[in-house]
Amino acid sequence: MTSIGGAEMVDWNLAVATATRLARPGPEVSRDEAREIVAELRRHAKAAEEHVRGFTRMIPDGHEPVDTPVLVVDRAGWIKANVAGFRELLKPLLDKMQDRRSNSAGGAVLGAVGGKVTGVELGMLLSFLSSRVLGQYETFAPPSRDLPSSDGGGGRLLLVAPNIVHVERELGVDPHDFRLWVCLHEETHRTQFTGVPWLRDHLEGEIQSFLEETDVDPSTVVERLREAAQSLTGSRPEEEDEGRSLVELVQTPGQKEILGRLTAVMSLLEGHADYVMDGVGPQVVPSVAEIREKFQQRRAKGASRLDQALRRLLGLDAKLRQYRDGERFVRAVVDEVGMDGFNRVWTSPNTLPTKAEIAKPADWIARVHRKAES
Repeated sequence: MTSIGGAEMVDWNLAVATATRLARPGPEVSRDEAREIVAELRRHAKAAEEHVRGFTRMIPDGHEPVDTPVLVVDRAGWIKANVAGFRELLKPLLDKMQDRRSNSAGGAVLGAVGGKVTGVELGMLLSFLSSRVLGQYETFAPPSRDLPSSDGGGGRLLLVAPNIVHVERELGVDPHDFRLWVCLHEETHRTQFTGVPWLRDHLEGEIQSFLEETDVDPSTVVERLREAAQSLTGSRPEEEDEGRSLVELVQTPGQKEILGRLTAVMSLLEGHADYVMDGVGPQVVPSVAEIREKFQQRRAKGASRLDQALRRLLGLDAKLRQYRDGERFVRAVVDEVGMDGFNRVWTSPNTLPTKAEIAKPADWIARVHRKAES
């Protein structure tokens, strides 16, 4: 990454160190318990692969997609993976901001100080999020010793063991059922990316197009990070957080159009995972109804008022809507045209639903099915 005097726009190492230091300790488990939990999650991930493939029929018979690794990680491992992904994905934008700063008065001083400030603030945000994510299919971080990938590239499935144990205890549900239930959701994401070879490149292309149109002053980004960090410490009045989001960096009509497409894709991916989890769950998770009800209540209300304020600032409330809207879309389409008919959605970027079609599944069916049959 371009630097001034060796200083980057974001001190990524400091972000990792800060997030790791501030991350809450996980639930207390003995060493033997920890080994058993890790082994069980790996078994469930393998079992979930078979269940998800059988239910979704996304992987044709006789076709074996690229096998990506399943990594059971702690909160620090999740932080490292996401910093690596952010660093790779945001490089074009940060290079652009770096060039702008290098041409401004005092750019070298900003380079020395600003990168560390931003690194600390990014670390604070990641420390908050690291205790809330149960699993993630990480697609953008390059392979490394800590983040292995398949021979053909691609991503890796992360299962955050301390968070899974924390939530299963908090909800008071059967831990073995809950772990398999979580794996069903996350394995669906893994199947989406391994079964649809163009999906990762399509998403990356959309994100890079979005970043190419970004025209923001570095201080604006720093200010947004500072607002989020102040929410964490409670030093920012809650009413000031109303309506503000990091997504407000969107400026141009082109960016808004791209963001609409990205929102539609993410709604599809998240809603599909929820639909699959509910479809497979009753067959293999005895207490799925109890788990689903308790988890939905937890997801909807958040842990605290502070949690709700930060969710607004980070745009996480929009993610919750993506789960609901996307699941309704998938359910409506499958009810109308069956699973194989729904799977036409994975044919190409042109068959992905638009944001408007997520809200009106019949419009997607009319465009993709009836047009093809006419």
